[in-house]
Amino acid sequence: MPNENVRIAPADGKLGVLIPGMGAVTTTFIAGLEAIKRGIGKPIGSLTQLGTIRLGKRTEGRSPAIRDFVPLARVEDLVVGGWDIFEDNPYEAALKAGVLETSLLEQLKEPLSQIKPMKAVFDQEFVKRLNGPNIKPKGSKMDHAEMVMDDIRKFRESTGVSRLTMIWCGSTEVFRQPAPVHASLKDFECGLQKSDPEISPSQIYAYAALKSGVPYANGAPHMTTDMPALLELARERNVPVAGKDYKSGQTFMKTLIAPGLKSRLLGLNGWFSTNILGNRDGEVLDDPGSFRSKEVSKSSALEYILQGQLYPDLYQDFYHKVRIEYYPPRGDAKEGWDNIDIFGWLGYPMQIKINFLCRDSILAAPLVLDIVLFMDLAQRAGMRGVQEWLSFYFKAPMHAPEVYPEHDIFIQLMKLKNTLRWMRGEDLITHLGLEYYD
Repeated sequence: MPNENVRIAPADGKLGVLIPGMGAVTTTFIAGLEAIKRGIGKPIGSLTQLGTIRLGKRTEGRSPAIRDFVPLARVEDLVVGGWDIFEDNPYEAALKAGVLETSLLEQLKEPLSQIKPMKAVFDQEFVKRLNGPNIKPKGSKMDHAEMVMDDIRKFRESTGVSRLTMIWCGSTEVFRQPAPVHASLKDFECGLQKSDPEISPSQIYAYAALKSGVPYANGAPHMTTDMPALLELARERNVPVAGKDYKSGQTFMKTLIAPGLKSRLLGLNGWFSTNILGNRDGEVLDDPGSFRSKEVSKSSALEYILQGQLYPDLYQDFYHKVRIEYYPPRGDAKEGWDNIDIFGWLGYPMQIKINFLCRDSILAAPLVLDIVLFMDLAQRAGMRGVQEWLSFYFKAPMHAPEVYPEHDIFIQLMKLKNTLRWMRGEDLITHLGLEYYD
């Protein structure tokens, strides 16, 4: 029976999905939605669309589809809009991104061509390798925040959506540490008025979303809502936030392999990771400042999973190196290599080699779908602030300050599904199972 303490409003009407950044990931996501609506594609990789959830004991045989268990918005009810520094509509942008076959895009040309990117908030101090013509006029950073809030209002009115959510699919901004302007909402709003140089475009979008009562998720590694000022605003407005940095490729593999090594108490001497990537993301990450944001995000998972302070003989001093190389001929077809030096019984060395030839946007698009649907669910369930139960989707999960982030993908998935069970008043699954052998 439903949890009486969690009342979930129905998913009536249309759900608007607002996206800053309409490049390869966003256009792959939008094209995928349209293909799914027309029955010419399947939502492979989406937990909300293809996943099931076990309820009760294994002997009960209850494993409904997640989309039937919790009241999620339907794919058919999603309406997408967004901002970009380039004027290309999603059809044109998808052709340039080169992720999807032209034959598929031609079948989707009409709906993709109808979406026009709104003028973007842009500051080249935060993304040094890009520039474009479709940007908002000059003004203070508060002026830009108010322009984005006006965009949100107009989108709501013109589309007739009943609810909204925002998710960042734009480029990685340069690495910045929290500054005094991020310490409180009052400081932040004062900083917007004064155009404080430490306030980034992504933070302006997030502020506008939260002020408008719109949930915000950060798909990139830079600092956005993971600061006191915007967390204060999220709590004040009772709005959920989540992030950060989609866990789609090499880090996804790390969070699969590392828990396995730890479960068997196999030691680690070193883990060397390198990527080649040729899309716009690769070009942006060729800048040292943007790469630093990604490096910090990609490097933290192993340390938290392996817990060297608890297992000093196995993981205290391992060497971890992460590299990303921009290689234009590869386009969106990212390739990742991992060399893992491990040791076993009596300290004898062994190696694992991973060569992951993946498609960056193909892996990210289903994550975007799941995140926006779950963020909307959280909003309708009255859940505010950091949604740690969505750590499953992120390289650097947001978390409460008094706890460490959980990176183990298997624990993350258990946490996500147990949160859904809790929402619906079902018993949480512990996998104890002793009752079968009494």
